[in-house]
Amino acid sequence: MTDVTSSSQTPPKGRHGSLMTVDARTRKRNAAEKRFRSYGLAAISAGVLCLVALLWAILSNGLPAYKQAVVELEFNLSQEDFDSAEKALLKTSVYTKHFITGLSANLEARGVEASFDKKAVDRLLGKVGGELRAFYRENQDKLGQPVIFEVPAASRVDRYLKGTFTRDNVSEDGTRFFQQSDFDLVDAMVQAGLIRQAFNWNFITGVDSGVDNPGGAGIGASVLGSFMMMIVVLVLSLPIGVAASIYLEEFAPKNRLTDLIEVNISNLAAVPSIVFGILGLAVFIQFAGLPQSAPLVGGLVLTLMTLPTIIISTRASLKSVPPSIRDAALGVGASRMQAVFHHVLPLAAPGILTGTIIGLAQALGETAPLLLIGMVGFVARYPDSFLSGFEGPNSAMPAQIYNWASRSDAVFTEKAWGGIIILLVFLLSMNLIAILLRRRFERRW
Repeated sequence: MTDVTSSSQTPPKGRHGSLMTVDARTRKRNAAEKRFRSYGLAAISAGVLCLVALLWAILSNGLPAYKQAVVELEFNLSQEDFDSAEKALLKTSVYTKHFITGLSANLEARGVEASFDKKAVDRLLGKVGGELRAFYRENQDKLGQPVIFEVPAASRVDRYLKGTFTRDNVSEDGTRFFQQSDFDLVDAMVQAGLIRQAFNWNFITGVDSGVDNPGGAGIGASVLGSFMMMIVVLVLSLPIGVAASIYLEEFAPKNRLTDLIEVNISNLAAVPSIVFGILGLAVFIQFAGLPQSAPLVGGLVLTLMTLPTIIISTRASLKSVPPSIRDAALGVGASRMQAVFHHVLPLAAPGILTGTIIGLAQALGETAPLLLIGMVGFVARYPDSFLSGFEGPNSAMPAQIYNWASRSDAVFTEKAWGGIIILLVFLLSMNLIAILLRRRFERRW
C-alpha cells in the first residue's frame, strides 16, 4: 500500500471541464460583472459631476449678491450748515448740495479731478440727501467733527464694478438711469479709493424693495415668513401624522376600509403640490375666509402636503421595532396602549423625527402652492408683532426667489441666485439635524 500525496491528485472534471480552469462561460460572466461595476462607477461619477456643476453655478451666480458697492468719504458738517438746511423748504436738496461739496473736496484731496452735478449723484447714489439728513438728525453730536459717511451705490454702479455692466450697455445719449459721463465719475471715485466692496447685510436682513430699486432688495422678511409657516406645519402635522400612524399601524383592524385609507395616503404623497395649492385656495381662502397671502394659510396648505410623508415614514419606523418588544410588554401585563406608548414609540422616535424633518424640508422648498394663495402679489414687509405675522400678508423664500427670477433686471436675477444659497443652507441644516437626531437616539438590534 503506497501513500498518495495531495499534489498527485488531479482535480475532478465536471461536465464542462475542470472546475479549476476558467472556461469561456466564466470569462463571459466575469466580464459582465466588470462592465456592471464600470456602469455603476460611471453613473456615480456623472451624478457627482452634475452636483458639482450645479453647486458651482449657484455659488458663482449667487455669491455676488452678498457684496455691494459702498461709497465711503470723510464728511464734516458744521452746526451752521445743519441749522440752515433744516430751515430750508427743500431740506434734502440742501443736504445733497453739502454732499456734493464734500465729495468734490475728497476727490481734490486725493488729486483726482471729476465734474458732476446733482443728477449724476442721484443716478449713482440715489437720494443721498435724505440719508445724510437722517444721519445728522440722529447724531447731532457729530456736527463739526470729521466722520466717515457711507452710502450704498446704485445697482448699476455695483454691476459695473463686478464687470457685468459696461459702457457698451449704455448708448451715447444715455438714459435717465445712467449716462456715459457717470462711468467717468465712478472711475474717478475708484481711483480716489472712495468706493469699496462691502458685505451686503441688507440682503439678509432687508425686505423686497419693489421693481424700481433692485440693489436694495432683501430676503429677510421672506425668511421670517417661511419660519412662521414651518411653525404652523410642525404644530399641526407632527401630532396629527403621528397619531394617525399609530392608530393605523397598532390599533386599526385590517379590513377594506383601512386598506382604502392606506392606498389613499400613498396616493396623496404623489399628488403634485399645485393641487394642494388649489385646495387651499378653495377651502381656506374662498370658503373659510382666511386672509390671503398669510403664513397661516400657507402653513395649512403645506400641512396637507406634508402629512402623507410623515404618516408613511412614521409607520415605517413603527414597523421597524421588533415584535418581541410588544410581546414582552404584553407578557408582563401591560395594556396595548402602554406597550405602544411606553416601549414601541420611544424606540421608533428617531425615525419619526427624521421623517418629520425631511417632510418639513420638502415643504420649505415648495413654491407652487404659495403662488396660488397669493404670496407673491405684494412687497413683503416685517410684521408689527409675532402673532400678527401669522395673519398679515407676507412672502416665503421660494416665492420671493420666483418673484425675483421673473423680473427682467439682471440684479434681481443675481438676488434670486443669492436667495437660493440661503434656501439651500436651511435645507442642508434641517437634513443635518435629522441625521444627528437619528444617530443620537437610534438603537441597533
